[in-house]
Amino acid sequence: MASVSDIPMQHSSSPVAVVDALNSLLEAELNSIFRFMGEGSPYLSRATAEVRRPLADMVLAERRRAAEIANLIDSLGSVPTPAGAIRRDEQYLAFLSLKFLLPKLVKEKKLHIERYENALTGLKIAPSVPPEATALLEAHLTEVRAELAALERAAAIVAEKHDKVTR
Repeated sequence: MASVSDIPMQHSSSPVAVVDALNSLLEAELNSIFRFMGEGSPYLSRATAEVRRPLADMVLAERRRAAEIANLIDSLGSVPTPAGAIRRDEQYLAFLSLKFLLPKLVKEKKLHIERYENALTGLKIAPSVPPEATALLEAHLTEVRAELAALERAAAIVAEKHDKVTR
């Protein structure tokens, strides 16, 4: 897995479209509902180890990806400008069981994949795209796809255990 420190940086002026795409991804990483899944989260404390570990790893990975994107924006001579956002549906998250929250997390992860794919598509047609930007986003996209598969497995495990209890 490539980290931003493994990718050689070019300190040149990058097109505004590149920085905008990176800032958009940074904002998505920082404002993801996964931020509610950190240490001390009631969802993680109630989950089995086979579900808790991948979720905890995803929280840490999102933080790392956000830092890598912010560092890349900075290295390109711009300033990271993510906007904080609270979505209306987030007020209800505290009242959801893990069984009902996991499908929301799967949906969120699919949206992340779509955002990364759209950003990469946009970078392919933008002029003067620094290769480190494309490399970082491709590495992140690979990670996010693997996280989606892990989330889908976790959702299946939780749903199966819930079904056994309710029978």
